[in-house]
Amino acid sequence: MLAMIVCAFCSWVIVILSIFSVWLTLKKGTNHLKRLHQIPCHNCEFFTNDYRLKCTVNPVKACSEQAIGCIDFEPKTCNCNASQRGRRKLG
Repeated sequence: MLAMIVCAFCSWVIVILSIFSVWLTLKKGTNHLKRLHQIPCHNCEFFTNDYRLKCTVNPVKACSEQAIGCIDFEPKTCNCNASQRGRRKLG
């Protein structure tokens, strides 16, 4: 009888710890995604949208967490080459 109680207790402890571990992992993942969504590179004038040279001003920091708060950030304008991708050239 005592062995059955100990076994049931251990089973519940394992279930509770597993649920807690999954909850912590989801919380850390959510916080990490929120941090990554603060990276402004895709809205910057200097972002080239090319994997070889992502940024013409700060190529090492581009698309990384170091780019959060970039002092060289310039919002894209309608004349930006990256926003022209896919349009036919006239002339």
